Amino acid sequence: MPPPASATPAGLELIAAARQGVAAAAALLEDARRAVAERVTVDGRPLAATFDREQRATHGLAWLATYVEALRQLVAYAQRLMQTRGLGETEELLVRIGSGEYLAQIFGGIPMSQGEIVRPSDLGLAPAAIAERLTPVVEHLIAFGNSAPHRARLAALMRQGQDASVGCCGLDETLDAIRDEMRRFADDKVAPHAQQWHLRNAYIPLDVIAQMSELGVFSLTIPADFGGMGLGKESMCVVSEELSRGYIGVGSLGTRSEIAAELILGSGTLEQKRKWLPKIASGAVLPTAVFTEPDTGSDLAALKTRAVREHDAYKIYGNKTWITHPVRADLMTLLVRTNPAERGHRGLSMLLAEKPRGSDDEPFPVAGMSGTEIAVLGYRGMKEYEIAFDGFAVPADNLLGGVEGRGFKQLMATFESARIQTAARAIGVAQAALEQGLAYATARRQFGRPIADFPRVADKLAMTAVEIMIARQLTYHAARQKDSGRRCDLEAGMAKLLAARVAWAAADNCVQIHGGNGFALEFAASRLLCDARILNIFEGAAEIQAQVIARRLLDGSN
Repeated sequence: MPPPASATPAGLELIAAARQGVAAAAALLEDARRAVAERVTVDGRPLAATFDREQRATHGLAWLATYVEALRQLVAYAQRLMQTRGLGETEELLVRIGSGEYLAQIFGGIPMSQGEIVRPSDLGLAPAAIAERLTPVVEHLIAFGNSAPHRARLAALMRQGQDASVGCCGLDETLDAIRDEMRRFADDKVAPHAQQWHLRNAYIPLDVIAQMSELGVFSLTIPADFGGMGLGKESMCVVSEELSRGYIGVGSLGTRSEIAAELILGSGTLEQKRKWLPKIASGAVLPTAVFTEPDTGSDLAALKTRAVREHDAYKIYGNKTWITHPVRADLMTLLVRTNPAERGHRGLSMLLAEKPRGSDDEPFPVAGMSGTEIAVLGYRGMKEYEIAFDGFAVPADNLLGGVEGRGFKQLMATFESARIQTAARAIGVAQAALEQGLAYATARRQFGRPIADFPRVADKLAMTAVEIMIARQLTYHAARQKDSGRRCDLEAGMAKLLAARVAWAAADNCVQIHGGNGFALEFAASRLLCDARILNIFEGAAEIQAQVIARRLLDGSN
């Protein structure tokens, strides 16, 4: 297809250069993969002891692969726009700055966290090998892509339009319409109240949840045969992003329903699907995920909570922790050990455990179940609990799929979607931080002019916008992979890994732009910092995420 008439020579040249940059970065990644593999694999399979010992190299490889895929999706975004309406000035700047900066980090050092920079030498690459991949085109993008004039111009365009939502275009009309509807709802019904909900540690009001139900938030990806809208994971990204932009708690309510629905849809019996999916889709049933235990964390295969079969019911004994929104939930997807003789994941099963809704005065009004709230810095609106089970009864018919021992595999099948949605929530939080930072920097005057005039402030705004856009493209790519039916645990993990870091950087920049006011509880910046921090921990901590990605990259059987 020829480029449209609006395609500029500069835009075409930029895309061609960026594609060459991706090729060079991909070649460097393959060099690094081989070098790391020599350290940690035997016959193409990773050895656990060496893999763990070489975590800096293996996790660095995961970050390098994430950056390469992010650059690839950045170019794909530019190509899609070029084939439709052409690159506008804002989009061209986003691609130019993003390409230059990410290539600079790939060849110079990628921040895995604030104090951990992984460099090519950490991956076993010699200077000569690095220089071989550093082509003149790459050197030009690094030198002139993320330049001071480009950052200043991007920040100026954002200020002129008072619109920090750059890089959202490129979706189809249906998804654009969904975004507009969710943004209006978030702006009208969520964002004006989010700070007070946070400060009071208050539940998200039930009337807001009812409005979310009317908008179809809980029914997005459930098939029409079971009362849902039958849309794909890309729609889930749009909704999660926009609702989390208003308040992460509201955006995360959909996660509860998404996880439960996917478990039931993928692994439930026909009777279980008919019973639960329409209720979840309508919002009549609010689910919660009950997986984590105090001593297991990410090691779910080591969990100890027991389910003892007694006639036509299971009796549950044990403790769970970090359970989100359990008091007002009607249904728990409960991971338990039904066969204590089986070690690891083979003895685990998933139960669809019904419970009555509780209140702050009586959180768990049912026999055999009690709990204590966990006080948290952020991610409020739903409340976190540690739960103790002592004979809590679940009907045997509520064993997911009707067969014991499949719980771990059933849960693992949902991780792709859960991590894609978490990445979308991270983008929403980052977007909110950018908007708060832009508004404050434009209004706040120091030394006779808006602080947005100062390059260090403008740089923060510009780079936050660039990284949000890159994370968005990577996340939506993972969603499209999922919708196509392809395995996408690698892409989903990369999206979550990058988006969580971007959210934290965006929130931190927002606080810094606000100065002292960013530390004040009355300003949203302080809440966004607390909310952003959890994103690097749940649904697979950054270190676990990098571990999983690295194993996929280095396992010769995949």
